Amino acid sequence: MTLLTRLYPTLKPWLFRMDAERAHEWTTRMLRLSHALGMVQSVAPEAAQPVECLGLKFPNWLGLAAGMDKSASCVDAWGALGFGFVEVGTLTPRPQPGNPKPRLFRLPEHDALINRMGFNNPGIHAAVKRLEKRRTKAVVGVNIGKNFDTPNDAAVNDYLYGLKVAYPVADYIAVNISSPNTKGLRDLQAEEAIRTLLSALKTEQARLQKEHGKKVPMLVKIAPDLESMQIQALARVFNELAVDGVIATNTTISREAVAGHPVASETGGLSGLPVRQRSTEVLAEFRELIRPETVLIGVGGILSADDARAKRAAGAQLVQIYSGLIFRGLDLIREVAGA
Repeated sequence: MTLLTRLYPTLKPWLFRMDAERAHEWTTRMLRLSHALGMVQSVAPEAAQPVECLGLKFPNWLGLAAGMDKSASCVDAWGALGFGFVEVGTLTPRPQPGNPKPRLFRLPEHDALINRMGFNNPGIHAAVKRLEKRRTKAVVGVNIGKNFDTPNDAAVNDYLYGLKVAYPVADYIAVNISSPNTKGLRDLQAEEAIRTLLSALKTEQARLQKEHGKKVPMLVKIAPDLESMQIQALARVFNELAVDGVIATNTTISREAVAGHPVASETGGLSGLPVRQRSTEVLAEFRELIRPETVLIGVGGILSADDARAKRAAGAQLVQIYSGLIFRGLDLIREVAGA
């Protein structure tokens, strides 16, 4: 077990007095250093058998959600900790700094975070170079998005570019159309907009499959803030185009669960415990509406093994964590991976 694992209960109060983004960067550096020194061991129990879906073998059903490793700088270390899969990004065609700081806020009373990072990343080429050198046995997904200054009517070009560049190194591709922190991005979830975007991506996916001699599955990450009619429209498009999978869900713009908290008025996406119920509801609705062969990944508010099991009961074959890791520490990996 990594030294960081043993020390986290002691380090947590100190880290929580630090600016949230600075604490995240420090922790990631320490994890990377610990791994380089051979000090990281898996905290996850060995799965009885791998999870087979999307044409892939996942060592276990637990993944790290996009946003934790935006630059693909720590993939081997996350894999060494016991994650069955790691999703990096969101990555854009060109590097971008993201939104002005501060842009990440803790709500410890609610086991929640608010972030408005804005797809800060080194650009997809830099991340791909790192992924070419990875050694982990964990499945690696690449989450792609558009640059902040790319208008929506040209967004398809950014996504096509990301798909093409990531395809040789990705085990799967996640199409992020649901972050609330890039202006207008969620408009791409409208039925005709998503049909246009995904039609182009599916055509390119087929072309790349022939070029590289392998199929890299493509999933779509959707928001929790969808009405039933919007979910029905998205499911209709996903079925028409035979989308490989859906990741449900991203962060929420709702503040109902944290009303009155000192930072509740900060703009950005709310994650953690407050999104748990809604993300599971959206997941269950999609499971009822989409083709049985479409894979669902459940993410949002997982802070215990029971939370993860609820995602599975709602129809998820795989689950991901992010905010829960901040509040629960690495014990959460052990609990969920063994659930």
